[in-house]
Amino acid sequence: METEPQIVFHGMDASPAVTAEIHGKIGKLEQVHQRITSCRVIVEKRTARGHKGHIYQVAVEAEVPGGMIIVNRKPGDLGAHEDLHVAIRDSFNAARRQLDEHVRKMKGVDVKSHPERHHGRIVRLFADEGYGFIKSSGGLEVYFQRDSVVGSDWERIGLDTDLEFSLMDGDKGPFAVNVSLRG
Repeated sequence: METEPQIVFHGMDASPAVTAEIHGKIGKLEQVHQRITSCRVIVEKRTARGHKGHIYQVAVEAEVPGGMIIVNRKPGDLGAHEDLHVAIRDSFNAARRQLDEHVRKMKGVDVKSHPERHHGRIVRLFADEGYGFIKSSGGLEVYFQRDSVVGSDWERIGLDTDLEFSLMDGDKGPFAVNVSLRG
């Protein structure tokens, strides 16, 4: 971490045991994302109305390249936190989930790429055998088969039919998949 983590206590005295627990939780966050540049944790003790004892709120703010992770667990969120250690655990678990999601997005795991679509015309068709050849607009001639044609388009194709398709690499060269009528 580039800067020393900041731990702030409101409504209570700083506790060495709680501070050590929070530093341990921050260390676990750094295992998920090693480039956390700063972290601020706010521990707040409130007196609950109509309750005996106190309710705790723990907020975690972590700055990472490309974003901020902000967890603000308020009393009343999924049950009040009457136990400080439970409030700390829940806030850091939420921060870890956000960091996991951030790391996935930064690695592009959530980005689905679609294969490039090509255009062409059927130049040879062997309908009885269930295959043919398409000449792409770039001049490449590629093999395709009945199983590569989308839906019921096989019944509607013939020589010179305009098609859209994606290319795959095979043992004998490129072949067309996801073949459909153009337009």
